[in-house]
Amino acid sequence: MSADRLKEKIKSGIVVFGSVSGSKVLLITVVTKDLTKRFNAGSIVKQVAAILGGGGGRRPDMAQAGGTMPEKLDQALEKTYEIVAKM
Repeated sequence: MSADRLKEKIKSGIVVFGSVSGSKVLLITVVTKDLTKRFNAGSIVKQVAAILGGGGGRRPDMAQAGGTMPEKLDQALEKTYEIVAKM
């Protein structure tokens, strides 16, 4: 399922996906349009990626990032709750 289709399906929300491929981590963050005035996908993914030794960003509604510490993926995804709560 594409990120755009997921946004349509959930109607309102924030989703952060994380995937490990070898020694790399890929993150995708999606924020539905109704929430982009308060939450920015680029800002969220940038903060999560920093925990993984990486960076990224993009649009307010969808952003990608990468990192080089796959062993910290669970920790980074858990931290997402704190990041969003502070926005």
